[in-house]
Amino acid sequence: MTRSMRAAAFDEFGDADVLRPRELPRPSYGPTEVLVRVAVAGVQPVDVAVRSGSLPPWATATFPQIVGNEFAGTVEAVGADVRGFAVGDEVAGFRVLGCYAEFVAAPATQVVRKPAGVDWLTAGTLSASGQTAHTALEQLGAAAGETLLVHGAAGGVGTMLVQLARARGLTVVGTAGAANQEYVRALGAIPVHYGDGQLDRIRAAAPGGVDLALDAAGHDNLRTAVELVADRRRIGTIVDFDLAEELGCRTLRSDRSAARLAELLARCADGTLRVTIRAAYELDRAADAHRDVETGHGYGKVALLVGNQVP
Repeated sequence: MTRSMRAAAFDEFGDADVLRPRELPRPSYGPTEVLVRVAVAGVQPVDVAVRSGSLPPWATATFPQIVGNEFAGTVEAVGADVRGFAVGDEVAGFRVLGCYAEFVAAPATQVVRKPAGVDWLTAGTLSASGQTAHTALEQLGAAAGETLLVHGAAGGVGTMLVQLARARGLTVVGTAGAANQEYVRALGAIPVHYGDGQLDRIRAAAPGGVDLALDAAGHDNLRTAVELVADRRRIGTIVDFDLAEELGCRTLRSDRSAARLAELLARCADGTLRVTIRAAYELDRAADAHRDVETGHGYGKVALLVGNQVP
């Protein structure tokens, strides 16, 4: 008999109300996979998009659909061909969909050990935003001494990007709403308010000019970036793909790997990178977590508490 698990899933696209707690079969795992008992799963804007029916090219929905693409937990079982992991190992990882659940099966190549000094909330919410930010800095050719503009500096990706850029020796100017100005400053960026006059405020904050820019906010912020950055190949967005094509800017997607995640976890362990959790919801309140993300006004990350590892 197939054993069941708790999960948050939906049977049709729609608003947050379609995402409900369910009892579903545990996932099977193949010879190169590990089965993980999930402690924490991260909640991403892309999860909201999938639930509403705006699926990215790499995702296909099969009802009942469980969303979520990052997790941390304890290894429950390992496939016959897996080496380097054992039952009971504390791990973090990523996969396409399926993470809002008590159990997730993932390729062993997408799972890494959780350092002892990294808490469950950090480990479970680091991968998506952290790897996207790390990838963006690589793809835009960020170098020490340059000035980076981050639109949406208080969000999940923005929070990671500011810290990683500062660690590389860049000056960062970050746009954010009025309520998040001091948060952006505490991350190490020069905060700038959204709204009318933003272009002039950015120029005042970066009198030596802006070398590269990453848009994590949308809302036509790329139009500001092209006024400031001479080389449009060094302007990227993770949200506004149509406008990027119109303006000749870059669309950026995360190049996720276990090595990249392990590096980010090591930074969290040594205190040079931190994940800010603005809210954590029990698994049965996944719909409320989505409503939180949909406000678009928060800072840091939203987490789902799935297991009992988190006090």
